[in-house]
Amino acid sequence: MQTPIRGLRSFCVASKCLSFKHAASQLFLTPSAVSHQIKQLETQLGIVLFNRGTRTIELTSAGKQFYQSIQPIINQLESTISEFTKKQQNQTIVISLPEFFASELFIPRLSLWSENNPTINLQLETVKSGSQPSQSADLSIVLANGKPNAKIVQELFPIRYAPACNKRLYKKLKASGFSALKTTPLILHRSRPWSWHQWADKNNVEDFDPKQIIQFDSMFGVARAAQQGMGIALVPLPMSKAWFSEQLLVKLFDEELNTNDKYYLIQHENMDNHTELSLFAKWVKETFTI
Repeated sequence: MQTPIRGLRSFCVASKCLSFKHAASQLFLTPSAVSHQIKQLETQLGIVLFNRGTRTIELTSAGKQFYQSIQPIINQLESTISEFTKKQQNQTIVISLPEFFASELFIPRLSLWSENNPTINLQLETVKSGSQPSQSADLSIVLANGKPNAKIVQELFPIRYAPACNKRLYKKLKASGFSALKTTPLILHRSRPWSWHQWADKNNVEDFDPKQIIQFDSMFGVARAAQQGMGIALVPLPMSKAWFSEQLLVKLFDEELNTNDKYYLIQHENMDNHTELSLFAKWVKETFTI
């Protein structure tokens, strides 16, 4: 017997409200369509399910028994279909992260995640270094000088800063040693205005007296200015690794500045009931924790 599911659903709704008209309204059908579906069902079953009056209907004894048997099955079927549909719909994760981290580390490794999780969408919201993460984000990657005050925090890796310039400036300045710092503009991020002085103190640079200091509000701007030959920049490692491997930048000095700056992953809520967030957070930790 090939009984249409829609006929069974129409029967259950009509049985509950005892009105073809009201059932039709809930099912977005016409009353005649509902009546026709139920008539087909009665023909297939070989039993009368409703006693039909001029303006009313009521279940027959057989109709009541059939309703009690079929209603739980229809409810379970609709629940299963709804649950399956939700699972098949793409989930979207909103992640906030610093723009330099995104461009130099995150995006180059993102293709593997996308290939393995094709039904999970990502919405990336980049922020300038030192800025507050997006309030709408599910997860945030932040750069901080100490552990952020958040519910769930995972340390990823520390960063260090290296003096770098382009190849042309390197050839011009290398033989001058630390004295090059007095004749060449020094570039840094404005959120760390004393980083060059800290570098000089930690590396015992005597009479540190910069000719000029140029500040940028983005680390990408710092690296780009150095690559264009504007001066010597303190660029972060390991994020700037590609700039060195592609020889867009060259280390002018081997001495580096080690600080308490670290990248952290912040989880804004308990993710036990959010499989997609748990998967993504696990991938971030496995991929970027050093």
